[in-house]
Amino acid sequence: MRAKLFRYASENDPPEWKERGTGDVKLLKHKERGTIRLLMRRDKTLKICANHYLTPSMELRPNVGSDRAWVWNAPADFADEEPKPELLAIRFLNKENAQKFKAKFEECKGKMKLNEDDDDDDEENPDKVAEKLEELSVKEDKKGSTKEEECEKKEVTSEKTAAN
Repeated sequence: MRAKLFRYASENDPPEWKERGTGDVKLLKHKERGTIRLLMRRDKTLKICANHYLTPSMELRPNVGSDRAWVWNAPADFADEEPKPELLAIRFLNKENAQKFKAKFEECKGKMKLNEDDDDDDEENPDKVAEKLEELSVKEDKKGSTKEEECEKKEVTSEKTAAN
């Protein structure tokens, strides 16, 4: 869904909203872990302007004075390749798209809450943890060489190349 993303630049004097980009916003679910993240790329450059996981504690609030914009806190946004907390705002073309985004955001947040509760159940039951640990096994190397022998081989070859 197409939208415009803003971040609150509190480091400026006075603090202000800075545009991060315009593009498609997506909510992506990890196949194995079940975590959901929000990803948004700019239209022409495809540069990432939002990339963070959704957490059950995130609250989507309406932006003051607009029925087509939402504001939320991201505890760790990876858009600049380093995780940092951000206050983000997103504005849609119309009210209907804004409501669809809110509904999907809340649905995904609810799924994350369920996943978190399921994880807590597994951690609380020591019998389940013990069963999972018993299923784990150590596989031996078919070649019969140990890690130490492999390291020695690498050292010998690196010494030969250094001598040449």
